Amino acid sequence: MSRPAAGGDIFQAIADPTRRALLDRLRDGEQPVKQLAEPFAMSLPAISQHLQVLCEVGLVTQRREGRQRLYQLNPAPLKQVSEWVSHYEQFWQEKLAALGAYLENNRCSED
Repeated sequence: MSRPAAGGDIFQAIADPTRRALLDRLRDGEQPVKQLAEPFAMSLPAISQHLQVLCEVGLVTQRREGRQRLYQLNPAPLKQVSEWVSHYEQFWQEKLAALGAYLENNRCSED
């Protein structure tokens, strides 16, 4: 598994589908690593490495409760991703508007 560059790159962290799936599971609330790992066909150490990457970029926090580590989603850093994606929103709106105009002007006439 590749690790993000020093300083933690949120884009690299969320590029991995397993990490995105872990974030999705954490939307349901705080969970221990064993519970998070249930649907994945990988070892607990591998899941822990993915969680560590997410912790490094601030998307996940962890706390200890007895012998367990509980992980919780911190969605605030995703604002950076949202802001970057928003720059492309106008582009796609223009493309969809042009497609709509094209389809409207080139309707198949049914006789």
